[in-house]
Amino acid sequence: MDQINQPDSSSASPRMRAAAFSVHIFTALGAGVALLAMLEAVREHWSAMFAWLGVALLIDGLDGPMARRLDVAQVQPNWSGEVLDLVVDFVTYVFVPAYAITASGLLLPLAAPLLGAGIVVTSALYFADRRMKTPDNHFRGFPALWNVAAFYLFLLHLPPMFGSLGVAILIGLTFAPFNVLHPIRVVRLRGLTLSLIAIWAVLVGIVLGYDFDVGAPVKIGLCAIAVYIVTSDAVIRLARSFKT
Repeated sequence: MDQINQPDSSSASPRMRAAAFSVHIFTALGAGVALLAMLEAVREHWSAMFAWLGVALLIDGLDGPMARRLDVAQVQPNWSGEVLDLVVDFVTYVFVPAYAITASGLLLPLAAPLLGAGIVVTSALYFADRRMKTPDNHFRGFPALWNVAAFYLFLLHLPPMFGSLGVAILIGLTFAPFNVLHPIRVVRLRGLTLSLIAIWAVLVGIVLGYDFDVGAPVKIGLCAIAVYIVTSDAVIRLARSFKT
């Protein structure tokens, strides 16, 4: 959650404090949703698991604007929205997807538990890194979006050797010196980015509705959007270097 500075808590009415605390409750609901996703993962109901993770992603996208509007940091200063957000994000973005990746059978059997451990360890360190975002709101390195990485692993259903290699590469890129676009907060090309994210959400819904049994056009569209998110900053910087 990101809040702005406004009145201190002493001037807040009980209604304002209750409304502000309700945002914390809303954020914490993401942890409950993560449990539901985990239960579906244990049953190997992968589409249902990703659907719940999608609900968690929606909660994560809404709680920040709500917190800023209700000035949660000032009205409820004894509760850290930032810490709460990180706790919930780690469960929904990392831990549940790491279990799915490890237990899915899409990785080499011997490599799966090691890679799963690598995911959670490097992601924990990434979440603690104060340099995880650049001044212009790009992520530094692979931003521990293992819910998205897991989705693509299930979507593409690569041979276990290639799937394991892909996961290992992403783990290695966690602290690599390159920038990844934040699809909401980066101002540059925001209109294009938001349009692509909307298309991405529709395509993801189609994939889950058909339990990953979709044709090449849907897969190509999803992969193209992922390439844009990952490489757009590097391409723009490279183009600018040629101009100078």
